[in-house]
Amino acid sequence: MRRLYISIILTVIGSLFIITWGLDKIVAKQEPEQAQNEYAIYQQLIEGFDSQLSISSTEELATLSEALSEAYQVTLLLDKSENIALPSELSSKLTQMGGLLLASETQPYLLKKLSGHPDYIIQLSLPAVEIENQNINILLTAILYLGVCLILLIWLFPLTRRLYLLTNTAASIGEGHLNARVPASRFSYISLLESSFNRMAAQIEKLVADNKILARSMSHDIRTPMSCLRFGVEAAMDTKDITKKNVYLARMETELTRMEDMTTAFLDYAGMERQGFHLKRELISINHLLETINADFQSLADQHAVILEYQVSAEFIKQDVRLSLDFHWCYRAIQNLLSNAVQYAQSTVTLSAYCQNNFLHICIEDDGKGIPPESIDSIFSPFVKLDADRSRELGHFGLGLAISEKVVHWHDGSIHAKNRAELLTSTMKNAKETTQLIKEVTGACFIISLPLQAEKKIL
Repeated sequence: MRRLYISIILTVIGSLFIITWGLDKIVAKQEPEQAQNEYAIYQQLIEGFDSQLSISSTEELATLSEALSEAYQVTLLLDKSENIALPSELSSKLTQMGGLLLASETQPYLLKKLSGHPDYIIQLSLPAVEIENQNINILLTAILYLGVCLILLIWLFPLTRRLYLLTNTAASIGEGHLNARVPASRFSYISLLESSFNRMAAQIEKLVADNKILARSMSHDIRTPMSCLRFGVEAAMDTKDITKKNVYLARMETELTRMEDMTTAFLDYAGMERQGFHLKRELISINHLLETINADFQSLADQHAVILEYQVSAEFIKQDVRLSLDFHWCYRAIQNLLSNAVQYAQSTVTLSAYCQNNFLHICIEDDGKGIPPESIDSIFSPFVKLDADRSRELGHFGLGLAISEKVVHWHDGSIHAKNRAELLTSTMKNAKETTQLIKEVTGACFIISLPLQAEKKIL
């Protein structure tokens, strides 16, 4: 911070010095012209004296020059030309209009050779130039520079304070405190940088947390197939029965397949963060996307004896809402939610969409047993499985909802889950009617909310 202060102050002070030095040079060049303008009246006056003295006789010159000096209240002297020692280039200017302007140590004066008497020269003393007080100038200059420095320090203090906090926060994150953030301030000059830094820190914290969960889950889940493989190897080596040996080898192959599927799923999830930087966005009709997903999942719904319905209003279809999305990943996010809904539903799964408060809301509802209230906050965490029956041996690793949340986050949206009974409680006003319906209604509802951007089109 000290280097920042010094560099800015030196830059500003140096700039002021160069600017004032240049202005002084310009003023110095203009001073002779200003002096000529100030003494123009005296040059006219000496021309008048020359006219009057030139028509007089030589004997009357001294008396007339004294009379003119008293009449005009000026100092007018008469002298012989031979008594004035001047260089030849200046001597030639004694006859010019307005005379020759010279200056002594005390005051300036004009010299003029009389037109009618070339042997004589008149000298007209001019008012003395007022010498400016140099001490006051120095004091004012010092006040100027000190004032500029003080203003700079006042302006720099909030900036350097925020930079200091940013540096400390970065150092704290480097030491392992991943939850450290730069506190927000409306007086900050670098609020955009601070918000970007906080977003980066949040992404790093989430990435590290996901990697820890991944490592912990893999280390836990890989032990069972490893133990089965070791048991199978030992059993195959000990038995001499070819049939049993083949059975053990078949089991080992099955366990290897499960390990391969598990590792592939875990590594795919770990590499998803890179996919978020390479989205292939395009304008997509939301109604077309949902109709496609609904048609593709009819066969899965038939396998589970579930009715899959797509419900939207005629107005929504007419609006033809279009958003800039990655079709593949959005399809996959909704697919994960629909797959869970179809497998948990008793008879019906509903896919719907509507626009409200500048957001597009996509809802997936089922009439299954719902979500335990204590698990709603953690349902989108990776490797979380609410149903113990859906084991990893069947290919369920608890990543579907986590992937959906990531995809929605990539598109600046949000996703949350509620039980259908909870939704009814927030919409129904009649307490008795609500209580009766809650007893009858079961199932879960997942809602994806995406911001309506400028790409939205209303046809």
